[in-house]
Amino acid sequence: MTTSNCNNDKLNLLYEMNTLLANEDDIQTALFGILRLMNKKMDMQRGMIGIFNRRSEQIYVEAAYGLTFEEKKRGRYSLGEGITGKVAEDGEPIVVPAVGENPDFLDRTGSRYNINKKDISFICVPIKWNREVIGTLSVDRPIANKQQLEEDLAVLLIISVMISQKVSVHRAIHEENQMLLEQNARLQYELKEKFRPANIIGNSKGMRVAYELIKKVSKTQTSVLILGESGVGKELFAHAIHYDSDRANKPFIKVNCSALPPTLIESELFGHEKGAFTGAVNIRKGRFELADGGTIFLDEIGELSLNAQTKLLRILQEREFERVGGSVSIKVNVRVITATNRNLSERIESGEFREDLFYRLNVFPIVVPPLRQRKNDIPMLINHFIEKYNKMMNKKITRVSTPAIDMLMSYHWPGNVRELENCIERAVIMADENVILGQHLSPTLQTVSTTEKLSDGPLQKQLDMLEYTIIMEELKRCKGNMSKTSQSLGLTNRIMGLRIKKYGIDIRHYKNVT
Repeated sequence: MTTSNCNNDKLNLLYEMNTLLANEDDIQTALFGILRLMNKKMDMQRGMIGIFNRRSEQIYVEAAYGLTFEEKKRGRYSLGEGITGKVAEDGEPIVVPAVGENPDFLDRTGSRYNINKKDISFICVPIKWNREVIGTLSVDRPIANKQQLEEDLAVLLIISVMISQKVSVHRAIHEENQMLLEQNARLQYELKEKFRPANIIGNSKGMRVAYELIKKVSKTQTSVLILGESGVGKELFAHAIHYDSDRANKPFIKVNCSALPPTLIESELFGHEKGAFTGAVNIRKGRFELADGGTIFLDEIGELSLNAQTKLLRILQEREFERVGGSVSIKVNVRVITATNRNLSERIESGEFREDLFYRLNVFPIVVPPLRQRKNDIPMLINHFIEKYNKMMNKKITRVSTPAIDMLMSYHWPGNVRELENCIERAVIMADENVILGQHLSPTLQTVSTTEKLSDGPLQKQLDMLEYTIIMEELKRCKGNMSKTSQSLGLTNRIMGLRIKKYGIDIRHYKNVT
């Protein structure tokens, strides 16, 4: 082919592209059409148009030809990362005569996995608008000589100018949509927070259901039965109901029914007259009298004696009682909130709990989910407890290592939130630096399932796990910046890219991690 014919072909290509851009309103369709023309007219095997996102500081593949959906999805680069990242960072084109001989070529998309990379040339040029790099245009082609690559480079530079306005408009639309999505997510979160009692941590689905029930019942005078395992925070729910009610300025009296012996429970609840029993030298008001006008919270109600249950039933029905040893009825205006971790139905069948009292208490049950069913709340709880014990112990713990987080998230927490708090308190005490490590956690978390990754199997498996942990920690420290992480670990960008691919690490998770 003569030089004249070659130039005519390029002019025809540019004319077709210009016509496409002028007539196609849909930006994505236009960009894909440009790449398809390059494949047809320039012997291009694969092509990508990447757009630089100013919010995430990453280049993502917006349009691609010759790539699958999954390959396109994997095409994300930080500034300075690989060939694409360098072009976006420096604003200068790069020509790679043979990608298999260039260590900076990452093949992040994986689209050349089964291809001999020594047979591929790669060209990447910046897309600029008002002197700012807004994206990249890159192509694969069969390996070619220097002259052919220079001719292709010249054409790509012209194409990058032609599409720059479309890319700029598309980026603006994408960033605006992303901002709207983030604002919507923030508003959704604020709405959830609005209905979350200030004294309770957690936004999981089960907890949100419980919060809505608190909102509905708190302004009423209805008796509430809070159900849940030991350590889930039933007392916090009782607090939330009382302090969101019309009785908030009145007393809130707490009684743990399992902590008092049967011989004293009635005196504690209802008071006693002087001389009612040995040692009763004075009149004593009970908890119900002290709670008059407010709320009484009876925790572990399932442990209450049958005699005390009878008196409690009378209070619920008639709002009056007599002190132990007394005959005068005392009227009280008290809201009763009860809680238990026991199965009251089983205790009714065994004769240990009055059925009529159960129906009086169970008017409005609220179930608090165990921690193992709300693991998404664990990071929030960890941060809360770290802040609490930092202040108490004058410590400066700022983060939890990834292996420690994995241990905390994989544990089944039979003791629920109370056990988690105890675990974090111990870890804050044990930590010498500003980070909580796996060895600082409670020995009960050092289970076989957690530690087998580090101890079982051949030597290579243990080394891989160690390398994986080091890379994750360094990515977290460098906030997902691949170049900084590579430099810190003494690796080339190519080797770092291979490690990221090997371990399936998504660096987006490490952006803005504290």
